[in-house]
Amino acid sequence: MADALPVLYFDRELPGEYADLVEGRAVAVGPDLADLADAQAVIAGSVVAWNAAAFAAGPKLKVISRTGVGYDNVHVADAHAAGITVCYTPEAPTVSTAEHAVALMLAITKGLPALQQRAAAGLSGAVPTSMELDGQVLGLLGIGRIAKRVAVTGAAVGMRVIAHDPFVTTTDAPAALVSLDELLSTSHVLSLHAPATPETQHVIDAGALGRMQPGAYLVNCARGGLVDQDALLASLDAGHLAGAGLDVTDPEPLPVGHPLLVHPRVIVTPHVASATVAGRRRLYSQGIDNALAVLAGRPATTVPVPSTGSL
Repeated sequence: MADALPVLYFDRELPGEYADLVEGRAVAVGPDLADLADAQAVIAGSVVAWNAAAFAAGPKLKVISRTGVGYDNVHVADAHAAGITVCYTPEAPTVSTAEHAVALMLAITKGLPALQQRAAAGLSGAVPTSMELDGQVLGLLGIGRIAKRVAVTGAAVGMRVIAHDPFVTTTDAPAALVSLDELLSTSHVLSLHAPATPETQHVIDAGALGRMQPGAYLVNCARGGLVDQDALLASLDAGHLAGAGLDVTDPEPLPVGHPLLVHPRVIVTPHVASATVAGRRRLYSQGIDNALAVLAGRPATTVPVPSTGSL
């Protein structure tokens, strides 16, 4: 029928509170893979590997619309070979993820986990080891949308903000652009905002950690693969790095009992930085809008080159 609604496949069941986003606009199916046969579009989270084999199960597919930043689980070359447009929603998680990065920075520099444990044990007082952020240097690896918001918050609390990004020569963020060496050696808090690429795999390795200041802190709300976790643990245990706040790990989730999960100077959250009430709705709303735009012959909001840029 000419007026039939498009069929959108959700690789995670569409939460009921977002049903209004498709009502009267599309038919929602999934996450049973058998439902893919009738779908014209996929609203993709990060639970399915979208490659040639998956595309073969969806012969009517015209678009893979990611609800998130990046293409980590989408084989873009396979999609293009199948005539499928790939797009994502870079604006949707910006506010939530930036706020989460700042929350982790504050929590680890103030030693909140250890203080909470002292309070729970009925103890008062503590050795004053927390860092006062005013006057310290906040380093950002990558100066994209999320990092810019982190930069504004860091500057607002009195930090000097610096950033390194090989794809950026000027920025409107309150951050001075520096070399990677200067970023590592100068930052008191280093926050990661780079995509997962072959070039960024384990960019924070033993060598990079060794070039950081003694007593520095690491925050990662970008991708787990940016950090060599064995090297991170070694640096923490040696007392070189003072603490770390991680929303992303490799693998995800970490095995129960993993040393990072029980380390007294580490906070690990389960890749939830974007998962505020408002942020999650934006992800679905923009992902659905992108898919329907492509199916209607209009350009999606974002179909960027996947190998460059920062978060």
